[in-house]
Amino acid sequence: MTEHNTTPSTEQWPLLCALLPIYSALVKEFVIEVQASPVIEEGQSPSPEAIEQAQTWFQQVDSHIQVHQLRQFLQTTTLANETVLRDLLGHHLHKSVKASSDRDKIDFLLVQYFSLCAPSGLEDADLDLDYVAQVLEPVLGAQEPKLPLWLNSLDTLMQSAGKCRRLSELLHSGVLEQGRKLKMQSGDRYFDPSAMVAFARFSFLMRRVFFRLMHGDLNAILDGLRDLEKRGIKTLDCRRAQFSADEPTTRLRMICQSWKVMFHAEYSSGQPLRMLVDLRAAVDDALQGGGARKGSARAASASSKHAGSGKQDQS
Repeated sequence: MTEHNTTPSTEQWPLLCALLPIYSALVKEFVIEVQASPVIEEGQSPSPEAIEQAQTWFQQVDSHIQVHQLRQFLQTTTLANETVLRDLLGHHLHKSVKASSDRDKIDFLLVQYFSLCAPSGLEDADLDLDYVAQVLEPVLGAQEPKLPLWLNSLDTLMQSAGKCRRLSELLHSGVLEQGRKLKMQSGDRYFDPSAMVAFARFSFLMRRVFFRLMHGDLNAILDGLRDLEKRGIKTLDCRRAQFSADEPTTRLRMICQSWKVMFHAEYSSGQPLRMLVDLRAAVDDALQGGGARKGSARAASASSKHAGSGKQDQS
């Protein structure tokens, strides 16, 4: 945990008023068991008791909300906008005591805020520290950023990620894990504005790399499934990806389409992502003949039984 000077409680009142609808929605969304939300109105002169009650309630909700829940909520709700993200950042940045969960939330919110405010057509080369600091100025204040010496490895990690051509390479490179480890070990230094800018830039660029490789893998799987179906192969042995030994290609196609939506909500090295990597390996294996012969035989056998004929189509 780290301690910083905090804004006087009375000055935080308008921020608490603005955040109440979002926090109330979070409580409802994730069925959080806390006391009833405080009745606070912007513009009224709050009593010390009202301020204390409101702050206690927000702290209780914060202690129950994990960063993955905040991510899920903000990337799916219609309530999220630039103002809401700025208010959430202000709330967490001005806490007198910050836990590691606050750091994780701030880290996510900075990237989300930058993603929302930065033009969509930006090239990676345009995303230097100065530009990222300029976009984040409304929440971090004006500064002349300089990469701290203890974060020099971020550039090396980004270069390594940029060389990856498929998702399996990114996962096996350890870049994502090293980035998380560096963040976790940063301690109080994370909350230095220059460090937050550097981490926000790193995470944003890693998100770009992840989505590029994820879409590449999904498209390769879908193209491979179409190719296999043209050969008459209707099922694949996908046990390595935790599916069945006779998984229908039609179902695999639907799963890939659903993953395109799911992975926009979060990227990590979790189980669904590894299933995607393993599924591409299974499709590649089938295309090269290892799984195709089995799949073709199963498809032909099923077709023969259905049609009452011993003939097998050859492609």
